[in-house]
Amino acid sequence: MTPIDSPRIRLTSSPLDIGEAFRCVAGSGMGGVALFIGTVRGVEEGRPIGGIGYEAYEGMALKELDACARGAEERHGAKVAVFHRVGTVPVGEASVVVAASAPHRAEAFAACREAIESIKESVPIWKSSFIEAAD
Repeated sequence: MTPIDSPRIRLTSSPLDIGEAFRCVAGSGMGGVALFIGTVRGVEEGRPIGGIGYEAYEGMALKELDACARGAEERHGAKVAVFHRVGTVPVGEASVVVAASAPHRAEAFAACREAIESIKESVPIWKSSFIEAAD
């Protein structure tokens, strides 16, 4: 899977590179960088799991990820990167990374929070399965 028109928007089956997300938004005019890293937890609905399978409607997901990032950028004067994983993601690994930078920390935090909240509301990426935990 490839980014839409920006290296800051990614949908991939590979492990997410948190450092790369940071590098996508860092810059000399940015005094604050906020990172949100969503990881797969080992328990779902009270039972242990070994991972989660994610599915996406790729074309629409990329457009919506881009729209979420651009909206947060415009409203907060920020720069936002969004990386989301699809396929099987093991417990403890990142399934989504949002990096936001702005001249000041308040705007960076606000852009990061707005981006992840809007991603969860509007992007067609679903938990398709729970992988059973190994004994």
